[in-house]
Amino acid sequence: MSSLSRIAIIGAGIAGLACARRLTEAGHPATLFDKGRGPGGRMSSRRLGDQAIDLGAQHFSARDAEFTAAVERWHEAGVIAPWPGCLYDVGEQGWLRVADRTLRYVGSPRMSALPRHLAQGLDVRTETRIAGLARPAGDWQLIDTHGHHHGPFERVVVTAPGPQAEALLAEHSQALGQACQGVEMRPCWVAWAHFEAPLQLPNIATDWPAARFPSGPLRLAIRQATKPGRWHQEERLTLTAFEDWSEANLEQPADDVAQTLLSAFVNALPSGTDIPRLIGGGAHRWRYATARRPLALCDGYLDPSGLALAGDGCRGGRVEDAWLSGHRLAGRLLDAYAIDDAQG
Repeated sequence: MSSLSRIAIIGAGIAGLACARRLTEAGHPATLFDKGRGPGGRMSSRRLGDQAIDLGAQHFSARDAEFTAAVERWHEAGVIAPWPGCLYDVGEQGWLRVADRTLRYVGSPRMSALPRHLAQGLDVRTETRIAGLARPAGDWQLIDTHGHHHGPFERVVVTAPGPQAEALLAEHSQALGQACQGVEMRPCWVAWAHFEAPLQLPNIATDWPAARFPSGPLRLAIRQATKPGRWHQEERLTLTAFEDWSEANLEQPADDVAQTLLSAFVNALPSGTDIPRLIGGGAHRWRYATARRPLALCDGYLDPSGLALAGDGCRGGRVEDAWLSGHRLAGRLLDAYAIDDAQG
């Protein structure tokens, strides 16, 4: 069998990496293009001095058998680890420890460790934002924001969020354009706060890992030092907002958002908490964070034109959904190629 050659994948998040990984392991390498400085998409981490802080997905779990098998391999490779041992719910009765039995994982020593592991050996073109597609002579050309052309490619897989995917695909495939219109993506603000010393909460375990909040701007607070592979003497918190609040405050200045989320956290601390000096902080806006209304296209979408669609917008907003979408679309590409090769 000759190679399933010249495949481009737009987006080097989990979906794009899963697709490229399966194609490569089957002997058919692909080329990935991503606007970021590294692979990972919403599983990225931000450098703060000599440490990193997770600003996208904070953890993930596994339900599907195929994804569970992949998680076990990543665990054996040392790029993910189980976390946390407990959670706290914060409400009118204060901070209540929750006996949570869900097995969650995080990248180790940071969330970006997993996508970087998946990207090993792949052809990933970073800091390359694809702005358009063209098909001048039967094959596809990718056009970046600097006007440079990449290609030719026989097939193009788009794993970008729905609105961004639509901008690329609608002109060339009515079916894919309509599919993208059906994806409803919701935004999310994430802030971080850096204190000079660990927070000591009265009557709360010193190693508390995370706290969930019932309402208001703040949904989740995570202590980065409790995640496997992280260690530092200061306190670094990630503060995730509710999606409704993020949507209503989408265009607010990042500094104002950071202050609002930090104030909500401080105001919810138990009485008598000694708050260390704040060293720094900020906020990051994910305009397309989660898919509230996915397409239920569990194996992605293949178009006769050679274009394809995958990503969490096809299945759901979880890390598992993104991986399964890309992984199974790669399976469909391999199956389709095997049929074409047999007929040829």
